[in-house]
Amino acid sequence: MSALAAAPRLSDRQRLAWLRLIRTPNVGPASFRELINRFGSAEAALEMLPELMISGGANRIVRIPSIAEAEAELEAARRAGARFVGIGEADYPPLLKTLDNPPPLLAVKGEGAVFRLPAVAVVGARNASLAGIKMARMLAADLGRDGYAIVSGLARGIDTAAHKGSVSTGTVGVLAGGLDVPYPLENAGLCDEIADRGGAIVSEMPFGWQPRAQDFPRRNRLVAGMALGLVVVEAAQRSGSLISARLANEMGRLVFAVPGSPLDPRAAGCNALLKDGVTLVTEAADILSALAPLAGIRLPRTAPLAEAPDISAMPPPGENDRADVLEALGPTPTGIDEIIRHTGLSAAQIAMVLLELDLAGRLERHAGGNVSLIA
Repeated sequence: MSALAAAPRLSDRQRLAWLRLIRTPNVGPASFRELINRFGSAEAALEMLPELMISGGANRIVRIPSIAEAEAELEAARRAGARFVGIGEADYPPLLKTLDNPPPLLAVKGEGAVFRLPAVAVVGARNASLAGIKMARMLAADLGRDGYAIVSGLARGIDTAAHKGSVSTGTVGVLAGGLDVPYPLENAGLCDEIADRGGAIVSEMPFGWQPRAQDFPRRNRLVAGMALGLVVVEAAQRSGSLISARLANEMGRLVFAVPGSPLDPRAAGCNALLKDGVTLVTEAADILSALAPLAGIRLPRTAPLAEAPDISAMPPPGENDRADVLEALGPTPTGIDEIIRHTGLSAAQIAMVLLELDLAGRLERHAGGNVSLIA
């Protein structure tokens, strides 16, 4: 039996419950996973949410999406020719599973086969120069011919050029809004072409979601997380492309940059990255030689789909435990190991208090597993 045939699959009932849980306010990828681990299933977790929010000090109980609302979103996906893919299923991007707190569900339109190609992310300026657009398209086309998928964020400029250069060989577009809300609107046709020609469009946001400024870093995280390496073609000193490069570096991905004229502000970010030691790129061969040792790596099976055993019999944390954790927290990101050492509580007790605070909207999670209180 092939690995794809053997991949686990969510039942329709599980998929509906997972969608309701991840669409609940204050439930993010980290708290989603902890809820499943704690209560054994998404359905059981949904039953416990109000009690956990109260324990975490929530001012009000947030509204949990109804079964009818989740069914309506599943139907909207079906009408759009899309589907929801759970972590661990065959069509879930494999590199994405290795991130800290990957999205448990992705809306996907197009072919899942593109996720099984080694991938390179290509990003850059929206107001790109003609030379930058030509370079992005050329790199994407050359990498595609060598068997790599190209991942980008469907923005104007460099992103669009990268997608167009690789649309015939396999490209993945990541949206900051809902899968039915392409942004910018002028790329709606490109989205359809990508999905129709063997690529895929993905989003972790709800259908109908209009992208906000704070949604683009989340999009950038997925772009970086799906690829073995990330190439910045043009970028100003303060730009989303540099955020993508930082995220890629934090994930352990290789980062590349195309040099540009010191007189062009659109090249300032790339030149700064090169000063910091990222790999200089003037042709696709520079990327291919660096990624060759990584392209054939078999990833470990992570984040199994089977829902965890029910451990809800574990005693809930007491008020003194909650008080100790709150005292240890503040606005500065703190490692969970430090909280354990400081309070003397077990990892399971700490995790439960943090989950309660998260669901109450009082906790912020940071890279590396650090946490802080929201002011």
